[in-house]
Amino acid sequence: MTMRLTRRAALLAAAAAPLAIPQRVRAQQQYKPEYKLSVVGNRPIPLSEGAFQWADMVTQRSGGKINLKVYPGSQLVGGDQTRELVAMRQGVVEFAVFSTINISPQIREMNLFSLPWLLNDHRGFDAIINGPIGEELFATVARRDVVPVAWGENGFREISNSRRPIRTPEDMRGLKIRFAAGAIFSEIFTAMGANPVQMSFADLQPALSTGAVDGQENPINLFLAFRMDTLAQKQLTIWNYVADAGLFVVAKQVMDSFSPADRTLIMDCARDAAKAQIAASRKGIGIDGDRSSIEEMVRRGVTVTTLDNDQKAAFGRVTRPVYDKWAQTVGTDLVRRAEAAVRGARA
Repeated sequence: MTMRLTRRAALLAAAAAPLAIPQRVRAQQQYKPEYKLSVVGNRPIPLSEGAFQWADMVTQRSGGKINLKVYPGSQLVGGDQTRELVAMRQGVVEFAVFSTINISPQIREMNLFSLPWLLNDHRGFDAIINGPIGEELFATVARRDVVPVAWGENGFREISNSRRPIRTPEDMRGLKIRFAAGAIFSEIFTAMGANPVQMSFADLQPALSTGAVDGQENPINLFLAFRMDTLAQKQLTIWNYVADAGLFVVAKQVMDSFSPADRTLIMDCARDAAKAQIAASRKGIGIDGDRSSIEEMVRRGVTVTTLDNDQKAAFGRVTRPVYDKWAQTVGTDLVRRAEAAVRGARA
């Protein structure tokens, strides 16, 4: 009896052993042949370039096991960049590089980056994303079934128009200015006497070429990449009124489907791509003495006006009611701590 039981146990073990390999294979086969990565805009702007670099890194470093394909221009959501977060939660989008402006209608705390003249320069921006507040904002995003893996940067948003230089709030009066998303932007421009017009990035270029709008606000790198100087945008003011952070994210359900090692790989690739993206977004705008992007605009016939701190303060005073109102939406304690972090960065 004992020998028969022993023999039977051995046979069962032998029968079970081959199953271990197929189970591992099946676990690997659960990975999809393609994962969709959404980003607004397209190459060569740094925000989009960061998405392509992230996809390439993940695909290459995983040996093709995790195959990311970029869908630029927010094409997975019909060009409406404000729907990317919702689409991600619905399973339409699996990876994304967000502009925080575009998700701020759904995540109110992201309006922190859009409080007028809070950050002022890149030192203030870095103090936010690299400190406790950046970690807190990550946790806020994570509660939306999305896993944030790296901070990037689309850049400080400067203003251009076809009619006149902008040096004072009075110069804004009557200008039709396009903005991407978020009621806060409508209120900021209204406070300055402009006529804000919301539209997608896809609609912006034809609107500028036909004169449907007088101007727009975007980072310098995007202005150059899309040749806005050829769309009658011959006046550009560097005022750093808000910053547009980039956010590298993965749908939680998708992230959970990967092995721990592959999750680490995805995060490492995101951080490397984000680092390169931030460097690209800051190239040539005067940081570390490099003004090549500004000089390129001048070569294209663009008049570049750079505001000093006193001039920025004048705009800040006009838009202060908007700031105070939206500070309550963002969270007064969060804003207070952000202000302290920015002051510390300037000290």
